[in-house]
Amino acid sequence: MDNEEQKITLVDEHGNEELYNVLFTFDSEDYGRSYVLLYPSEADEEVDIQAYAFMPDENHDLGEGELIPIESDEEWDMVEEVLNTFLGDQDQD
Repeated sequence: MDNEEQKITLVDEHGNEELYNVLFTFDSEDYGRSYVLLYPSEADEEVDIQAYAFMPDENHDLGEGELIPIESDEEWDMVEEVLNTFLGDQDQD
């Protein structure tokens, strides 16, 4: 994946666009979904990480897929656990 493929533009309910970097993606067999974790490209020291389930397009292109809000508490718990593991692994590197 090159740098251009690691960025996603999100559009809010007011039509404002904001560029996000892809932190990482992963699949969950338990939920049968793929997930993407994002942070704003203009992030300072403290980063607001956003997570979505996603359905890539037929070419498995993240940039052309559909982001789906995560709505269940159980699914959020799983995503947070994966994120905490990822961040813990990054601290060890």
